[in-house]
Amino acid sequence: MQSEAKTVTQYLLEVPEERTAVLKKVRALCRKHLKGFKETMEYGMPGYWRNGVAEVGFASQKHFIALYILRTDVMNAHTDQLKGTGISHGKGCIRYSKPERIDFAVVESMLKSTVKSNGEVC
Repeated sequence: MQSEAKTVTQYLLEVPEERTAVLKKVRALCRKHLKGFKETMEYGMPGYWRNGVAEVGFASQKHFIALYILRTDVMNAHTDQLKGTGISHGKGCIRYSKPERIDFAVVESMLKSTVKSNGEVC
């Protein structure tokens, strides 16, 4: 869903009720671990920027929840944790078809790795 919301709080009020708690938890983890990052609404979704570069984002799409981990080295380091779980992922996007499939320990690990990373952004 591409939102017209001006703030992440407004965005979270627009998402389907069955996704609200999960997205609030993703946001809380981002805010906890992405110290020094700026929380923004860009491209109709929440994003976390450092030094003018988007590194993390999330969105409620029609058929899935998207988590964008844009540091290539971070995604590559966590690929094995995503394989075999029925979760679709690409170069910088993880697509969770069901909110209950989100493994928050893996999300937290990716966020912590993003903070430490100086790798390429896709």
